[in-house]
Amino acid sequence: MTSTETSKSAAYFGVPWEEAYGFPQAIKVGNSIYVSGQLSHDSDGKIVGPAKLGSDGKPQDFAEMELQMQTTYANAAKVLAQFGATLDDVVEETLFVLDVDAAFAVAGKVRKEAYSTAKPLCASNLIGVSRLAFPTLLVEIAFRAEMIPA
Repeated sequence: MTSTETSKSAAYFGVPWEEAYGFPQAIKVGNSIYVSGQLSHDSDGKIVGPAKLGSDGKPQDFAEMELQMQTTYANAAKVLAQFGATLDDVVEETLFVLDVDAAFAVAGKVRKEAYSTAKPLCASNLIGVSRLAFPTLLVEIAFRAEMIPA
């Protein structure tokens, strides 16, 4: 975590694309945390549950959607923890997915597990897209959190 003169704090994982693309995993300004789109990767930046690609270079099935979604929420929890926040502080999430039906099939279960409640208290958007950052990805999730002072 680093601070800048504009009273922003940034969180990083140290994965290769942070340097290549030039972005932090999250920015904290005051009590608000803006989390960049999180991906399904391990601590070395290797994709967890990569989708099998067809001859066209696109995912040929979506069997790894649940694993990728679980890993993505776990990564979001790790980046929020750098600011002393948790998924309980999330007020909005946006899921970007390659296949809306495959995402809907697992999202309820995964979200309930990630937030540890049957009805997560955050606004949620699910948007179908044609491509994500890496060809083997099926889901990317961006978050906004608010830390409520005690």
